[in-house]
Formats: sequence, C-alpha cells, structure tokens
Amino acid sequence: MDWQLKAFDELTLKELYAILALRTDVFVVEQECPYPEVDGKDVQSYHLFAQENGEIVAYLRILPPGLSYDEASIGRVVIRASHRGQGLGRPMMQQAIDYIVRVLKEDRIKIGAQAYLEAFYASLGFEQVSEVYLEDGIPHMDMLYQKPAN
Repeated sequence: MDWQLKAFDELTLKELYAILALRTDVFVVEQECPYPEVDGKDVQSYHLFAQENGEIVAYLRILPPGLSYDEASIGRVVIRASHRGQGLGRPMMQQAIDYIVRVLKEDRIKIGAQAYLEAFYASLGFEQVSEVYLEDGIPHMDMLYQKPAN
C-alpha cells in the first residue's frame, strides 16, 4: 500500500479528481446524502491517501485549527467499498493523528464522527463531547482527542 500525505497544491490533477470521485461515490451516492461535497476547505487542508494499483482506496483530510473547529480536525474519512474490512482505517487515522501532533504541533483534534463509529474512534483516544445530532440525515457526534501527557 502506497501512502501519501500532500498539501492541496501538491496534489496532481489526477489525484484530486480521484479523491473527489471517491468522496462523492461514498458520501453523496452510497450514503444518499445530496450535499455540497466540495466545500472550500480542501485548499487549506492536508490530504492523506493510500493507492493500490494506481487507484485511491483510502483517504482523509487534515484540517488546520480554525477551519472546521477551534482545534485541528480530521474529516472525509473514507475507504473504498472494495477495501473495507482490510484494516486500513486504523493506520490511516494513526498517521493523521501523528502528523497533527508531531508536525502541526497541535495537542487537540476534534472530529464530527458518524455515531456508529464511536467505538472505533474511542479506541484511537477520542472521547465523545456532544450529544448525537443529525448531519445530512446521518447520526453524528463530536469527539475530541487530547494528546496524552508525556
């Protein structure tokens, strides 16, 4: 698996197209949520993705503080349907957390998680910090990661 982490301006046109296609296929089509997938936040975000045989199979974006929340954030976490259940989510999230803590020097990460993934995110150190709410018709909750004290 070939993992890459790039700022927006470092993405090739083909990579950007493939990322937007994957996100649209899953979040808009598969989850039946008609919403503006291209939300203007990509330009200021970092993009972590895995490729296999030239195809993007896993993706997330890292948002700096102040873009979605006061804290840094991770969003648009997606695994291609053909690659779900293969254990890609955990190493992808761990890479994102490590980058935010080690490189961006942020101690807190806030996410808007789909409620059914609460246990997964909790296993990575996130704690629920909001009630469950509907976003685009899907139950979500805010969760917060706090860098462990050394």
